[in-house]
Amino acid sequence: MQKPVYFDNAATTFPKPPAVRSAAAQAIRFAGGNPGRGGHVLSQRSGAVVYHARETAAEMFGAEPEHVIFTQNCTHALNLAIQGALRQGDHVILSSIEHNSAARPVAALADTGIIRYSIAPVSADAAETAAAFRSRIQPQTRAVICTLAGNVTGQCLPIREIGALCREKHLIFIADGAQGCGIFPVNMQECGINLLCTAGHKGLYGIMGTGMLISDGTVQLRPLMQGGTGSLSASLRQPDFLPDALEAGTLNVPGIAALDAGMQFVMQHGYARIRAHESALCAQLIAYLSRMPEAVVYRDPKAEYVPVVSFTLGSEPPDETAARLAAQGFCLRAGLQCAPLAHETLGTPHGTVRFSPSVWNTPDQVAGLCRALSVSLRND
Repeated sequence: MQKPVYFDNAATTFPKPPAVRSAAAQAIRFAGGNPGRGGHVLSQRSGAVVYHARETAAEMFGAEPEHVIFTQNCTHALNLAIQGALRQGDHVILSSIEHNSAARPVAALADTGIIRYSIAPVSADAAETAAAFRSRIQPQTRAVICTLAGNVTGQCLPIREIGALCREKHLIFIADGAQGCGIFPVNMQECGINLLCTAGHKGLYGIMGTGMLISDGTVQLRPLMQGGTGSLSASLRQPDFLPDALEAGTLNVPGIAALDAGMQFVMQHGYARIRAHESALCAQLIAYLSRMPEAVVYRDPKAEYVPVVSFTLGSEPPDETAARLAAQGFCLRAGLQCAPLAHETLGTPHGTVRFSPSVWNTPDQVAGLCRALSVSLRND
C-alpha cells in the first residue's frame, strides 16, 4: 500500500510542524521540573514555558494570560465551562450542529434535573440562525453554547451576532472553537465570547492531550477537580483565582510547549494563507464530486464554511466508502463524527464521509483521492 495520505485533520492535524515537534522534545530535555512546585532551576524553566504559552494564547485570542487554563482537550475545557458555570434551575441554548463534547455534558445535567435546554436550528441564513437563538431565550436562560464551526460540514455560525445577543440579554456565551481556532481569527472581546474552549491538537497544530479554556474573567466557574496547584498549599480549599482554580495537578509541560509553537506557527503562517490553501483543496474535491451523479455534497451556497467537505456516494454506506478509500491509502473520517445533532439536522442518519485537509496537503494528493473515487463513476 502507498504511504497514507491524511485527510482527517478535523479530528487532529497531522503531520505537525517541525517547530512543534522540536518544542516538545526541548521541553522534555531541558524543562523537566514541575512548574510552580519548587524554586529550583528546572521548575522555573517549566514555569517559564507554561507562562510563555499563556501569553501566546492571550495574544491570539484577545485575553489575559492568567485567564488561559490548560486542559487535556476541548472536551475537558467544555466540561469545565458547562459544569462550572451552570446552576440548578438554569436553562441553556445549544445549536443544532453541536458536537457531543458540548451536547453530552448539557444532556447529562438535564437528565439529573439540574438544568433544561433548548436546541436552536442552524440554517444557511445567518440572520435566521441568530433569530432562532433569540426566540429560544427564556427567563431562566443563563447561557448559550455553540460551536464556531460545525465539525461535520464545516459550516460557520454567526458568532458575532450570537455574541451581541448574549451581551444584550446578559447571557454567558460558551464557544466551542475546536474547528474554528487556527482557521480564522477569534478575538473574544470582539466576538462577545465569555468562555472559549478549544483543542490544541487541531487547527492550532499542537499535539494530542492539549486544549484550552480561555475566560474573559467575568464568569465564576466552580472547579470540577481539586488538588495541588503549587499555590496556597497550606489551605485545604482550592484557590478561587485563575488559572489555579481550574488547573489541579501537574500540567502537560511538553504538550503546552508544543501548543505554544503551534499557535506561533499559525500566526506566522497567517490565517488567510492557511484557509485559502485548504479551501482551494476543498474546492478541487467539490468540483470533482459535482461530476459524479451519485455524489451528494453537504454544503449550501448561502452558508460560509471552514475547509471541511462532507459527502456521500449514492447508496454506498459512508463507512464502506471510507474503508474503500483507506484500502487505497487515503485517511478520511466516516460515520456520525461524534455529532448526532448535526446529522439529524442534515438528515444523514448513517453519517457522511468527511474530507478535512491541512496546510501540508497538496493538489496532487487531492487528485489522487479523486482518482480513487472514480471507481464509483457510473460511466466507468
